[in-house]
Amino acid sequence: MRYIRRVLGDRLEAKSRGFPVLILTGPRRAGKTTLLRKYFPQASYHLLEDLDTIAKIKEDPRSFVEDLRLPVILDEIQNVPELLNYIRTQVDLSGRKKTEWLLTGSQEPALMKGVTESMAGRAAIFSLLPLSCEESPKVTPLRGGFPEIVTGQVETDTWFRSYLQTYLERDVRSISSLRDLTTFRTFLALVASRIGQVLNKTDIAAPLGVSVPTVTQWLSILEATHQLIVVPPFYENFGKRLVKAPKIYLADSGLAAHLLGIESEKTLRRSPFLGPLFEGFVATEIIKAQINRGRRKELYYFRDRPGLEVDFLVPMGDRNIALIEAKASRTLWPGDASNMLQLQKKMGRYQANLFLVRCPSSSLPEMGILSRGVKSLSYKKISGILYPEESTKRPAQLGRKQV
Repeated sequence: MRYIRRVLGDRLEAKSRGFPVLILTGPRRAGKTTLLRKYFPQASYHLLEDLDTIAKIKEDPRSFVEDLRLPVILDEIQNVPELLNYIRTQVDLSGRKKTEWLLTGSQEPALMKGVTESMAGRAAIFSLLPLSCEESPKVTPLRGGFPEIVTGQVETDTWFRSYLQTYLERDVRSISSLRDLTTFRTFLALVASRIGQVLNKTDIAAPLGVSVPTVTQWLSILEATHQLIVVPPFYENFGKRLVKAPKIYLADSGLAAHLLGIESEKTLRRSPFLGPLFEGFVATEIIKAQINRGRRKELYYFRDRPGLEVDFLVPMGDRNIALIEAKASRTLWPGDASNMLQLQKKMGRYQANLFLVRCPSSSLPEMGILSRGVKSLSYKKISGILYPEESTKRPAQLGRKQV
């Protein structure tokens, strides 16, 4: 399979010269291990997931760490978090600054707890989500961005069913004492049907027959395993009462489409979920553009009580802000930008740039002016409007001097 270069590669290479430990988090099958093995081809590799392997390591963690050949990739380190203390000891004894310890994890809070306690000042921490449009033109709202789906090496429906089964049995069970995986699987489908909506936990709990605290816990599990994007409302009040609850999206639109039973572009075009799925896809593309460049995840929406709503607000620094509307339709009208124009008038001290993101169309240019300074563009150009200078660079080339 041809390797797809990742935007994050440049940052990994740069930080590997100054930190002895490099930690890469993200959802299962996003490409974490592939990325590390490409940039650190001489590193030995250990997958910390097999129960027998974990038991053996827990029995004598010091010997395991001391016998490793450096540099080393330890995959899914959250399964044996006690290793972090022994790794810290080895790092401090060596005194070397170049990266020799490469750790991956798909459960961020559990991993981060150990990192903050053991690796402060020693580790560079990154996140990797599935492929973005910037990295592959084959990433679409229907297919999502998981590399094995994008490259077409697997049958989509079978892959997602297997992915869900693995996710439920490994990640969910390892985080919580949850026994009823069938209900949790139904919960996942219910969350998929609520993407793009303001979060209402009671609305989710009622059909499942569970309590609101249970829904809160399950949503936390989805966040902890990088399966959920929570978009809070913008924090400034422009003269009106604001809606305070966040909106939710699944982190991969392909997985969301699978959970909703949408298997083809034709079905998607006829689905009532077309708009929400496309909106969620745009949200993930914005976040991928941010974290691939080492930026903070800063994504908000705006809705006030009278009903004015804008899909996304992205702070760009120096009081600049991008207002973004996601429109799944290939036909655009000047009225599609009316909410952004109304909000722009209320923003006072902010310099607002307005963008309407749409599906690609052979009859429309990749970027154009819709009305009164509102730019319309294909979703493939999102990183270009947020980070135009950085998006002109190609992802890091392999073959440079490795650590």
